[in-house]
Order: sequence, then C-alpha cells, then structure tokens
Amino acid sequence: MEKRTLQAMQKEVDQYISQFKEGYFHPLSMLARMTEEVGELAREVNHQFGEKPKKAEEEENSIEMELGDILFITLCFANSLDIDLDEAYQKVMDKYNTRDKDRWTSKES
Repeated sequence: MEKRTLQAMQKEVDQYISQFKEGYFHPLSMLARMTEEVGELAREVNHQFGEKPKKAEEEENSIEMELGDILFITLCFANSLDIDLDEAYQKVMDKYNTRDKDRWTSKES
C-alpha cells in the first residue's frame, strides 16, 4: 500500500466529500461524530485489554478500524475549517519539544 502525506490524505478526503451535495458537516456535528468514534475506540480497547469481553452477538471490529475512523473525521474536520494538518502537527511537535522536553525521563540518561 502506498504511503500518503497528511496533505495527500486531506486532498483525497476533500475529493471524496466534494462529490456529495451535503459537503462537510457543521463543526458541532463533526465534533459529535468524533466523540462517537472515540467512544467506539474506547469500547474496542476495553474489549481487547479491559475486563469487558465482547458479547457473542456483537459484530467484529478492530482498534485499527476505529483509529481509521477517527483519522477520517479529523481530516474532514480540518478540511472544513481550512486547517493544514501538516502545519498543525508541526506546531504541536514544536510545543512538545520545547515545553515538555524535560518532562519525561530520557532513555539516554
């Protein structure tokens, strides 16, 4: 499978969404959808690592698919607000590399 940059993923999602009259959902609707997807991820993690086994009638799902759903809605959310996720990621990493640089114990210590 071909690796994609965030920019390429944002473009692919935009091309997908632009084929529908409805377009992107309103930001509050996307936040609700993102919250729903995070809940589904939590359920899968709890099934796999927690004390709550899946019921026999529950459909198969995976942490991988739930993370994919969260990535998709994140890309939609960013596109709808004209946010470049490459830039957002770089700003976040700059923050962690400065503000939190001494917060954790380095493996090299």
